Amino acid sequence: MENIFEKFFTRMTENRQRQFFQQRQPQKGGTIKALVIVLIVFLIVEYFVLIPINLRSPDFVFFFSILLVIFIALRSLFQASFDKVNKILSVVIALLLVYVFAGQLISSPIFFASSYQKQLDVDKNADFYKDNPKVNYQSIPVVDKESAERLGDRKMGEIVDYVSQFEVDNDYVQINYQDKPYRVTTLSYSDLIKWFTNHREGLPAYIRVDMVTQESEVVRLDEGMKYSHSDLFFRNIDRHLRVHYPTKMFETPSFEIDDDGHPYWVAPTYTYKIGLFGGKDITGAVLVDAVSGDCQYYDIQDVPTWIDRVYPSELLIEQLNNWGKYTHGFFNTIFSQKGVLKPTDGYNYIALNDDVYLYTGLTSVSNDASNVGFALINMRTKEAKYYAISGAEEFSAMSSAEGKVTDLKYTATFPILINAGGEPTYFMSLKDSAGLVKKYAFVSVENYQIVSVGDSVAEAEKEYYALLKDNGKTNVDYDTEKLTAVVSDIHEVVVNGNSQYYFQLQDSNQVFIAPISLNAQLPFVKAGDTVTIEYVNDESTSQTVSSITIQ
Repeated sequence: MENIFEKFFTRMTENRQRQFFQQRQPQKGGTIKALVIVLIVFLIVEYFVLIPINLRSPDFVFFFSILLVIFIALRSLFQASFDKVNKILSVVIALLLVYVFAGQLISSPIFFASSYQKQLDVDKNADFYKDNPKVNYQSIPVVDKESAERLGDRKMGEIVDYVSQFEVDNDYVQINYQDKPYRVTTLSYSDLIKWFTNHREGLPAYIRVDMVTQESEVVRLDEGMKYSHSDLFFRNIDRHLRVHYPTKMFETPSFEIDDDGHPYWVAPTYTYKIGLFGGKDITGAVLVDAVSGDCQYYDIQDVPTWIDRVYPSELLIEQLNNWGKYTHGFFNTIFSQKGVLKPTDGYNYIALNDDVYLYTGLTSVSNDASNVGFALINMRTKEAKYYAISGAEEFSAMSSAEGKVTDLKYTATFPILINAGGEPTYFMSLKDSAGLVKKYAFVSVENYQIVSVGDSVAEAEKEYYALLKDNGKTNVDYDTEKLTAVVSDIHEVVVNGNSQYYFQLQDSNQVFIAPISLNAQLPFVKAGDTVTIEYVNDESTSQTVSSITIQ
């Protein structure tokens, strides 16, 4: 009975299709018409979506399948028949969909756990103390992204001719500029009308925030940036890249400046290295001059050394997670979980040897609020190092620092890992409700109860060394000097709303920095006065004093 009904409905369907096509007359050039319409649809969609024309891109394969469906439907309509060509194309669509879904399945970690684990080559024998020399607190970044945004927005508000026409992008990418950590970001057009009136000249400036001194500046350009995320049409940076490199798969371009302060976009390219669609990894980068739009592709080993960020943070964290997760295969992650590690929930950036490194802790899957080690990954070369240093995880250290200033309700930034006096140490800033940095904290990785807080980095560091000694750390490696001398020159500088005094002493070429919080008499000090200062000597040309007595 069921077979009779099936045959009946099949015949009815075939008859309806036959009647539909018989009622229509074939049109001349139906295939060409269908092809032209599909091509127009492709160009319109590609203009907005910017899909790479690459069979290694699942998005493109899926999009191409949809275009084939549209082509078959139009061709059948124009020719009034569903002929052999359409049937062949239908098979092609089915094969493409199988290619995507099967390719993603067979590229999964269940089949290639070992390959995923080895994507990040981690040096497990790295020496923390060799790779991280004693910290020079003149180069410790105290500004996080949120604080940089506030500092940059405040500086932008001072430029009257800009603030009415442009907005500040919230990217604030961390880079090294002339061997110092900075956060940089571009301006953007406020709206369509502002773009229309200003796009001919381009974006006139970018913002640069010194992460050490908290000084922000709007850097005016001799010639405006014509290519950016906020520009329209073919000067939009993503569309500009797609036009010049239609087959390459790109990560989001990031903004950087070279050592001369010239603006560029760095667009990492990637492919899949495990199976068909697994194991995404960076293959190189396209460097785009933000002013002229000139493009240059570099293989990953040839990327210029001044570029700091080629590997996206999210990709590095994913590969680090796979490194710790699949050490003993896929099924170990489900059952015994022997030796399985995972990155902690946050990460930060550290400036070392004129490169930017991603830093994060590694903890066991048991969530025991402690780290078993730390990872540093170079964001230009993907060189990765693991330090087997156990201790408190970052959020415990942040809570410990916040506990020292409970009455002030300051919040801690995500810490960075430093070598302070020969001890692995968390350093973080403490911010008020307005997001401004007010204090600084050092927390021992080994014992997060050892925590010092100060109004200046030098003050907090001095207290931290004293606490380490009080807790039996007799080999703390630092040099404290006490000096009495006559002031030869002194100037007041306001940094982030706080007064700091830069002065020199007779018979010394060093510059000493004293925050107003150290001594209320500092505004009255003048050349010829005698002072006694203490500071941790890090052999740099400028020293932040930890105490000052005016005689």
